[in-house]
Amino acid sequence: MSVDKQKIIALALSVLEIESKAISDLTKIIDDKFVAACEILLQCEGRIVVTGMGKSGHIGRKVAATLSSTGTPALFLHPAEASHGDLGMITPKDVVFALSNSGETPEMLTILPLIKRLGVKIISLTGEPKSTLAKFSNVHLDISVAQEACPLGLAPTASTTAMLAMGDALALAVLETRGFTVKDFANSHPGGRLGRRLLLKIEDVMHVNAAVPRVSEEALLVDALMEMTEKRLGFTAIVSPLDPKNLVGIFTDGDLRRTLNRGLDVHQTHIKTVMTKNCTTVSSNLLAAEALSIMEKLKILVLPVVDEEGALVGALNMHDLFKAGVL
Repeated sequence: MSVDKQKIIALALSVLEIESKAISDLTKIIDDKFVAACEILLQCEGRIVVTGMGKSGHIGRKVAATLSSTGTPALFLHPAEASHGDLGMITPKDVVFALSNSGETPEMLTILPLIKRLGVKIISLTGEPKSTLAKFSNVHLDISVAQEACPLGLAPTASTTAMLAMGDALALAVLETRGFTVKDFANSHPGGRLGRRLLLKIEDVMHVNAAVPRVSEEALLVDALMEMTEKRLGFTAIVSPLDPKNLVGIFTDGDLRRTLNRGLDVHQTHIKTVMTKNCTTVSSNLLAAEALSIMEKLKILVLPVVDEEGALVGALNMHDLFKAGVL
């Protein structure tokens, strides 16, 4: 089967244009009804029960997941299963968030009277403001689209895109109003790379005790080089001869290159004359992602770690963050 390259590209561009317009048109309905929907979500004492059939159901599952991960407990209820016992999942303290492009989905209409009997509030997204579902709802948001992106005008495409975008808009508006924080987000995303970036602290990945490279400020440059070679972190901390935790500076691979360019004798030069004073340090209870941000901003690869009193307690380099999956 031959492929018309230009036709395929033109079709793809058309799809993106139609779906972009569908989202753009939603800005016209961000009004008091949208605010009312957010208020219902915020005042919910139970869970948000998201329901939808077919493609709307697929979008509903994603909306429920987004709500749950951003501080609004939610679950997905299949409308067909609801009429065979799963309706018991809904309690009077819940809010139903119903998705249906037509607003006349039979499985949905079957359970609407029972939901209303429970006194549960209903928020709906449909493309038909005069539909049965819209009329049953406490708040209805019109997400109708001018056309579907499907060349046949049949497959839900632009309509489901608009539905998903409106679900995201509601979830994130509620997130902001609720005061949901990065820490809150981290607590619901403990797994994978995202979890590592949000939960992992410097103390979880830093080198401690004998693994921390350090030499006295009275040491010779050659002693510092031996310590750097042994510990292999790309630097050594320089400490007071009276207190091995009293950080007075650092000496890095970069400092070494600059020192060698000056032609200094490593056997005669004291490290305190070539070290970097007033170096950047971090606290062990900071997130590892924050350490990464500091390194990237300052264009450095290593960081001494200190406690609340400024005492040296650890060492961290970019490779440690890479191994931990923070990068």
